[in-house]
Amino acid sequence: MNYSEVIPVRRVQAGAEAENVLDLRPRHAQATAEAENILDVRDLNVAFRTAAGTVQAVRDVSFSVRRGETLALVGETSSGKSVTCLGLLGLTPPAPYCTISGSARLGARDGKTYELVGTPERVMRQVRGGAASVIFQEPMTSLNPVHTVGAQICESLRIHLGMNTRAATDRAAELLNQVGISDPKRRLTNYPHELSGGMRQRVMIAMAIACEPSLLIADEPTTALDVTIQAQILELLQKLQSQTRMAMIYITHNLGTVAEIADRVMVMYAGRIVEQADVVELFTQPRHPYSRGLIHSVPRLHSNRARKTPLFAIPGNVPDPAAHPPGCTFGPRCGHFEPGRCDAAVPDLENAKPGHLVRCVRWPEIEGAA
Repeated sequence: MNYSEVIPVRRVQAGAEAENVLDLRPRHAQATAEAENILDVRDLNVAFRTAAGTVQAVRDVSFSVRRGETLALVGETSSGKSVTCLGLLGLTPPAPYCTISGSARLGARDGKTYELVGTPERVMRQVRGGAASVIFQEPMTSLNPVHTVGAQICESLRIHLGMNTRAATDRAAELLNQVGISDPKRRLTNYPHELSGGMRQRVMIAMAIACEPSLLIADEPTTALDVTIQAQILELLQKLQSQTRMAMIYITHNLGTVAEIADRVMVMYAGRIVEQADVVELFTQPRHPYSRGLIHSVPRLHSNRARKTPLFAIPGNVPDPAAHPPGCTFGPRCGHFEPGRCDAAVPDLENAKPGHLVRCVRWPEIEGAA
């Protein structure tokens, strides 16, 4: 199967014969190849205490993000994508309700390096909104309904940059203009409910980039928006990233947006990384059965075969985080499951090739058969 056929990606126009050539080139490939790591995460674990016992939501996650690079986190709901990033910024419940272990080092623009795991809350207040920012999935539940959007943007500028009220207001208007909101000075006096969904999301982006963070985490920022606004938000994020050279973690389950915005992709399942690769490599040569299933599940909108072939779906559901199956957690849903081998132990994350990691004991055989 040619997996690149099922991904709705950008295409280049370079003559009639090249009309359908896939353009999956990373936007910042040359820049990121020699850039330093902005974020370096090692052996991150996030566990929650519940009435049923301790639930391990994120297990032994390690990755890095370079300056100017976009790393996409992909997976079904309950795969651990959002919890990974919330844990990094200390936005999970406090101990003992949630325990976080491992290491996560973040480099700020001022040259300081912060260890995010185990850092006191007073230091994390400086990191959040300053060195690292988050765009949440639903702005209506993230923005404060009793304060104007201008007041909420100015708050970050006053706390992190020490601006006075007038300077912060002027800067807030510049930010709204930068994210494409017309008549920004008037919009500063609006409350969140007076804005459309797309405008609220732009306000969230303005708040996130206000202090020029070195790392931006976008947690499914286009899920609640229509397709036209989604495209505008993606284009805006790419434009802002090219201007500020910030690193970005983009959390989503939409493979179409991944192909559009990502440089590298990290596929998560049941709290673990199961595959990590360059975006081109992942879409053209996925090696883990779960990654293959996700790509195979994308509707082939531009193929005649889509009208004759039922839409593929991965059987079963993501396992209960409190009761993972033995061995490979994807085993019960995998068509390549081999008893006694796949369920013997949790597979290691292996190097299939430089820069391409796979957590599967049978990936060489599966690749050879494909």
